[in-house]
Amino acid sequence: MAWAASADVVVVGSGVAGLTAALDAAEAGLRVVVVTKDAPEAGCTRFAQGGVAVVVGDVPGDSVDAHVADTLAAGGGLCDPAAVASIVAEGPAAMRRLQACGAVFDRGPDGRPARAREGGHSAFRVVHAGGDATGAEIERALLASADGLPMLAGYVALDALRDDTGRVVGLAVLDERGVAGMLHAPAVLLASGGYGHLYASTTNPETATGDGIALALRAGATVADVEFVQFHPTVLWMPGAGGRRPLVTEAVRGEGALLIDRAGRRFMTGVHPLAELAPRDVVAAAITRRLAETGADCVWLEATGIEDFTIRFPTVSAACRAAGVDPVREPIPVAPAAHYACGGVVTDVDGRTAVPGLYAAGEIARTGLHGANRLASNSLLEGLVVGGRAARAVAADLSGPRRAAGAAVLGSPATGIADRATVQRAMSVNAGIGRDAAGLAAASDAVEAATLFGAPVDRSGVEDAALTLLAQAVLVAAGTRTETRGCHVRTDFPERDDLWQRASLVIGLDAAGAPVVRTELATAGAA
Repeated sequence: MAWAASADVVVVGSGVAGLTAALDAAEAGLRVVVVTKDAPEAGCTRFAQGGVAVVVGDVPGDSVDAHVADTLAAGGGLCDPAAVASIVAEGPAAMRRLQACGAVFDRGPDGRPARAREGGHSAFRVVHAGGDATGAEIERALLASADGLPMLAGYVALDALRDDTGRVVGLAVLDERGVAGMLHAPAVLLASGGYGHLYASTTNPETATGDGIALALRAGATVADVEFVQFHPTVLWMPGAGGRRPLVTEAVRGEGALLIDRAGRRFMTGVHPLAELAPRDVVAAAITRRLAETGADCVWLEATGIEDFTIRFPTVSAACRAAGVDPVREPIPVAPAAHYACGGVVTDVDGRTAVPGLYAAGEIARTGLHGANRLASNSLLEGLVVGGRAARAVAADLSGPRRAAGAAVLGSPATGIADRATVQRAMSVNAGIGRDAAGLAAASDAVEAATLFGAPVDRSGVEDAALTLLAQAVLVAAGTRTETRGCHVRTDFPERDDLWQRASLVIGLDAAGAPVVRTELATAGAA
C-alpha cells in the first residue's frame, strides 16, 4: 500500500444515505472520511425524479398506517412488517433534518408541501422538489452541508480490511491512477448504491456497478432478495440506445398520463384495478407482454393532456426534447429498463450487518423495507432514515471501550472478472423481465465462459469484478426461486407460491468464493 490514514468511520458513497450518515456521524463527534469513486454528485441520488414518500399529517385521509399497508402490498409478501413500520414512521423526522440542511421542496398555492401520487400509493403523499428534480435538490443540500468533511473523490473501494477474528478494521482503496491506499477504521459504512449496470439499459449512472455489495460478500456478509431487480416501466426509448437512459417519472402517470400501444390502444385497464398507477412490477411486466404481442420496440405515454407539463416536469421535458420528442404535442416513446435493486446486503434497520465493524445503508442494503418490489419513492426515504440510524449505530457501538484491533489483513486480490459487455448481454437477454430455467442456465454459462481470474488494478477492473459476482448471485437466486413474485417473473413458473417460497433467499460465498444459497437469514448482529 502506497499510503495509510485513519478515521473512526469510513463512509463509502456520497448519495443520500452516505452523506446523511457522514453528517450525522460527524455531528456525533466521530472522525469521518467519505470515499466516492467519481465526483461527489455523480451517483444515483441526483437522478431521482419522483420524490420522497412521507406522511406528515397534512393530507386528509392519509396516515402512516396507510403508507405501511401500501408498502407491504407492493412488496409481494417479502417485506419485514416491523422494518416497514419502523422506517416509515421515522420519515417525518428525517425530512425535518433534511430541510434543516437547506433542502427546499415544492409548495402548493396554500403554502403546504405540494404532493404527487405514484404507482402503488393510495394517496397523494410524495413530496418533490423542482418539479421532477427532487434527487438533485437533496444532493445539493447534503453536499453543501458536508462541505468541510474529509472526502476522497475519485477513489474506488477495493476491499475491506479484516483482522484475524474477521472484524472489519478498515478499507483498501485505489485512486484514479491505480495507486493503492489503506484507511484504518473500526467501522466501514457502505452506501454505494445498487447494480443497474448489470444490464445493458438502465436508468442508473455509470457508478451503479455493485462494488459495495461485492465487497460485503467477500468480507463475509450475506445478501438477500437480489433476484428482485425493479425495472422502471417508463424509460425514454430511442432506437439502439443503451447504457444510462433518462427515466420518465411515475409522477407523469400520477398526473393522468396513459399508456398506449402502437395502435393507440390503452392496455393497462384490464391488467390491474389501478391501471397505469399499478405497482411498478405490474406495469413493467404488462408493457413487456404488450411488446411481445405487438412486435414493437416500445409503447407510448400519452401525456399531452397534462397542463403546464414543461413546468411540472422540466427534467423529463428536457430529456424528451434532446431526443427529438415534444411531450406537449406527441406521446413519449417508453420501454422498461433496469432501475432499482430491491435486495442487497442483509442488515437490520440500523444498518448493522452480521460482520462486526461493517454497516450498510441505502440501495445497497436489504433492510426488509422493499421485499419483492419497491414502492415508488420509498428509496430516498430509506436512505434518509437508515443513513441516519446507521451513523447513530456506529456511534453507539464505538462509545464503549474499544477492543484492540488485530493486524489488518487484505483478502486475496484474485477474483473472477468477466467482460462487462458479455455479462450485460447475458443478463439483459435471459435475466431481465421474464426468466426461465433454460435462459438462466444460458446466462450462467455465458458468464462462466467469459470469467478469468486476476487482481483488479483500476476502477474498471473493480467494477467488472463486482458485476461478475453480482451476475452469479442474481442467477443463483433467480434459478432457485421457481415462482413469479414481484419483480421476479418466471415464465416457466408463472404462479406465486406462498406455501413453499414466501421467504427471502439468502446468498453467501462458499469456500471457493462462489455465491450459494443459504438456508437461514443471517440477521444482523451487534457490531
